[in-house]
Amino acid sequence: MTDPARMVELWRGGLLESWHTGHAAVWSADGGLVEAWGDPGTVIFPRSSCKMMQALPLLESGAGAGLSSQRLALACASHQGAELHTGHVGRWLTDLGLCEADLRCGAHMPADTAERDRLIRAYEEPCQIHNNCSGKHAGFLMLSQHLKAGPEYVEIDHPVQQAVRTAFEEVTDEASPGYGIDGCSAPNFATTVAGLARAMAFFAGASTGGGVRERSAARLVEAMIAHPELVAGEGRACTELMRAMGGRAAIKTGAEAVFVAIVPEKRLGIALKIVDGSTRASEAAIAALLVRHGLLDPAHPAARKRLDAIQTNWRGRETGILRAAPGFP
Repeated sequence: MTDPARMVELWRGGLLESWHTGHAAVWSADGGLVEAWGDPGTVIFPRSSCKMMQALPLLESGAGAGLSSQRLALACASHQGAELHTGHVGRWLTDLGLCEADLRCGAHMPADTAERDRLIRAYEEPCQIHNNCSGKHAGFLMLSQHLKAGPEYVEIDHPVQQAVRTAFEEVTDEASPGYGIDGCSAPNFATTVAGLARAMAFFAGASTGGGVRERSAARLVEAMIAHPELVAGEGRACTELMRAMGGRAAIKTGAEAVFVAIVPEKRLGIALKIVDGSTRASEAAIAALLVRHGLLDPAHPAARKRLDAIQTNWRGRETGILRAAPGFP
């Protein structure tokens, strides 16, 4: 077993103050593993980085055949809970003849500042539609209706989750060793970093002219690229970096510092996991890998915000820099 690789460093006053280690893999849809850092065989929970895999059965089953690209993007999203997001999800539920109470994701305060402030001023509590995973759960509900299954669609033995597990294991080409319960209450199946990169390479190589699974995967990737504002939200790494790349790749973060990228033009999939769960490090690491593969201009403000990022204090004084570690990537 290979130790995790040092990927990201924080320097202050000319001294190394902190560092983050992790595992990463780049996989080709045509040639397998291209390069890796750390141990690509490390088993991880992909968390929300795998939402496009969780959405595959929605399309493969035919349940989501008529869905707009906006709703497909939301099925893959970890959104901000802004009015833009809640409006789309609310209308989707209405079109299904369902309501907020049919969701099983739980409620939390939205990350979107405007919507959070509106709730506070109105003395209102957030609802489940504000949950960052509500789009994924709307997709689960749509699939559950199609399968004529019961309302508890997040249970491990429910037909929805059985379909998700089958798709997950087939595109990672690995039998999952187990699952954990995600923040939104859905099962999250474990896989290796290499398996996650392999799955992203499948999505990268998928064609709208292929079989049912390929067409489904290609539609999801196209939707993510077309609507970066729905996949995350203003100020978020997924949204800003996808915009900066001008539609050349779809990227998705997951909790505890997982990040993936789908690169159709190169038929590449990228997956990484920062061991200590640091978001600042996973964002810097994915930016570095996107730069390495010629997808992201390192001088773009969205890149500089996360890689070779100057740190400042509350008075605006420069205090340090967050950068890729020597040898990575």
